[in-house]
Amino acid sequence: MAGHPVFDRRETRSHAREIKFLLAADMGQQIQDWARSMLEPDPSGVGPCGDQYATTSLYYETPGFDVFHQKESYGRAKYRIRRYGLDEYIFLERKFRTDRLLAKRRTSVPLEGLERLGEPAADPSWAGYWFHRRVLTRGLKPLVQVSYERTARLGSAPTGPIRLTIGTNLRVLPLPDRAFLPGTGLPLVEGKCILELKYVQDLPALFKQLIERYAISPGRVSKYRLGLGALDYSPSLRPDTSHA
Repeated sequence: MAGHPVFDRRETRSHAREIKFLLAADMGQQIQDWARSMLEPDPSGVGPCGDQYATTSLYYETPGFDVFHQKESYGRAKYRIRRYGLDEYIFLERKFRTDRLLAKRRTSVPLEGLERLGEPAADPSWAGYWFHRRVLTRGLKPLVQVSYERTARLGSAPTGPIRLTIGTNLRVLPLPDRAFLPGTGLPLVEGKCILELKYVQDLPALFKQLIERYAISPGRVSKYRLGLGALDYSPSLRPDTSHA
């Protein structure tokens, strides 16, 4: 995915939905085969089926773990930096979610932008100014890195686009500084994978078919919270994975 121009993308969707499943790896393989027969590959994917890519995310947190504890607005707005494979561009992301609304802002900047995020003041002339200013204001710093390999397939339903992803080889790394080490760290959920189904408003018939066919049940699974648990933070901060 190298060679991306710098861009700033904003997206607001009403009634956006996402459900997750923590599955055995062999079940994930079966669902991957099914998805490849029923859905289109992600345009950004690579590999033999054109639907895979490596993802590394840096998750931001406050010293008091306000994001983990979902304290006030920290429970609705999340900040992270994402890199795909060894791309020379990174994505500065903010996700704001309520029961009825999902708002995302995503800006791509060159990899060296990581150094700018370490400065004590935000530069208004920089494309990543909005992100830098907000993490400074909210007292956020990168805490952990989570990396994984993803298969992504796309489709459509009467209410809007649908997306299916399967994350495998999940790993976590404590990260007090800004850096990217793809595929490095402690393994998460060994022998398992994370299936995510994204859609608008009503569960699409195709996804209902999938759930019934494989007799799977959704749960609230957070890669960030799983990562904190794997790193054995103090008991008061250990994640309850029943929360998204």
